[in-house]
Amino acid sequence: MQPSTLILATRGSPLALQQSRWVQSELERLVPELHVELLTIRTTGDRVRSVPLPEIGGKGLFTKELEDALQEGRAHCAVHSLKDLPTELPGELTLACVPRREDSRDVWISRDGASLAELPANARVGTSSLRRSAQLRRIRPDLVIVPLRGNLETRLRKLREGDLSAIVLAAAGMHRMGFADQVTTYFPPETICPAVGQGALGIEARASDTETLQLLARLEEPSARVTATAERSLLRSLGGGCQVPIAATAWFQKDCEALRLALTALVIRPDGSDAVQTSEVCAAGGEQPPGDAIAIAENLGRVAAQRLLALGAGRILVSLASESPDLPAPQTP
Repeated sequence: MQPSTLILATRGSPLALQQSRWVQSELERLVPELHVELLTIRTTGDRVRSVPLPEIGGKGLFTKELEDALQEGRAHCAVHSLKDLPTELPGELTLACVPRREDSRDVWISRDGASLAELPANARVGTSSLRRSAQLRRIRPDLVIVPLRGNLETRLRKLREGDLSAIVLAAAGMHRMGFADQVTTYFPPETICPAVGQGALGIEARASDTETLQLLARLEEPSARVTATAERSLLRSLGGGCQVPIAATAWFQKDCEALRLALTALVIRPDGSDAVQTSEVCAAGGEQPPGDAIAIAENLGRVAAQRLLALGAGRILVSLASESPDLPAPQTP
């Protein structure tokens, strides 16, 4: 028998609440007899606002406290931005659902409408992401990258009122919060490669809670699961975390009427001085069962990771590991 009330754990930021309310409304629409309550929880990443995220260290900065609520039985499920969710979950928890995915790209928001190429030398650009700042430095090493924390409204206000020329944010958040009209331009993945899982939601639950898993399965979007699986497989194979700028984006493409799964991935030094990139494509599975498509995506991520290492990504990962002893050693091809 499915529960009549489902407790959904969420962060308290405006974007997190917007995402969780969407999940809430969709579940209640699909299961009219179900009542979904939101349990708002502050995470480590929410509490520590004055320090750049890479300096806080550790995994699960925006997820651990939500996972604690699941493990302690205070919530049935938790909604995450999938890019925040570590690839290795506690054994009793599972990624129960990946709903339909928003735009995975990053966006450029300029105060006066100037593009990245048009900014004057030494212009100040705000971002809280090592991945974004590394790729910006690769393109424009003259830029001054300014750490930028806070929710979307705060970051947009700092652009309007401060001394920043532009900021870089995720398209998904801008869309979900109704700010798409403020976007100057969208970065193609070959210019700024997105974060693993960007644009996707990940709903986590206890692996033993079959009733909740059955409810959440109604929101599952197979294509979102497959693309996210390929990206997360790559990240897991490389052993990356928030201190290592690893980017990846997967998508489906038609090739002579055949459906194929493509993955572009990048490993880059934080200062942008050294980078290795690859693009891999494989058959997407066609009409095969979903399990086969997941296995194909997992393998594609591993293949792309091996290709990156063969091209020299290991030198970047080894170098960063020596500079930051807490980082995992890179895998070998």
